[in-house]
Amino acid sequence: MNQTNQINQTNNLRWYALRTRSRHEKIVRDQLTNQGIEPLLPTVKRLSQWKDRKKEIEIPLFSGYCFVRYASEQKLPVLKTIGVVDIVGASHCPEPIPDEEIAALKTLMTSVLPYDSHPYLHEGMQVEVVRGPLQGVHGILLRKEKRHRLVIGVRLIQQAAAVEIDVNDVVPA
Repeated sequence: MNQTNQINQTNNLRWYALRTRSRHEKIVRDQLTNQGIEPLLPTVKRLSQWKDRKKEIEIPLFSGYCFVRYASEQKLPVLKTIGVVDIVGASHCPEPIPDEEIAALKTLMTSVLPYDSHPYLHEGMQVEVVRGPLQGVHGILLRKEKRHRLVIGVRLIQQAAAVEIDVNDVVPA
């Protein structure tokens, strides 16, 4: 393959999320690697308790998902990989993941900071408070000057109240 073809093929590579069968994330990663296709499987270490001992195990950060970087002509081999259910996208059309998001995950994986999965939250999302004095309250998550706020509204009278909240105390409603 000449250099121009290699450059064109590299430019054509995009990151996608694969939905995998339950507990098949590592199998999918290993098979893709063996096919010469670049996978990315962020993992976290967890202490697992058995009756007779404790052991540190490595589990996928996002259960049921593995990321893969491929060119459009490699779509079929990716889909035929054992353990792959589907390529994530809208109406059966794979949607590429922005390179910045994958770069952020890679940076996180190589850092010394402890990390774990967290529910995906965004501004304007309906959330429920799961800890603290407001436990059980539903509202809308907002940000104001780098602080998260929970907005509790009364739709009928079109009025609301806002309170500062720790984003770790809320989950999607």
